[in-house]
Amino acid sequence: MRNTRCNICGSDRYERRKIEYLYSHKGEYLLVPDTPVEVCVNCGVVYYDAAILKEIERRFFAILQNAEKPDRYIQVPQKSLA
Repeated sequence: MRNTRCNICGSDRYERRKIEYLYSHKGEYLLVPDTPVEVCVNCGVVYYDAAILKEIERRFFAILQNAEKPDRYIQVPQKSLA
């Protein structure tokens, strides 16, 4: 757990959770389920470990360059508000 206070509210209480993280780069996306994070119990701000984010980035570019295969593909609908 974090040994510091929340940057937003100052709380020192955090909860470990797993979330779906959406990595995007130049119109390409990678959805990463079960990404570990720490969430401030007081205000809900989410904190990511830098090593986890670097690994997500590494996997994104490996998939983009066909060095790795994704677990699966999903379809995402798009609708403009304009």
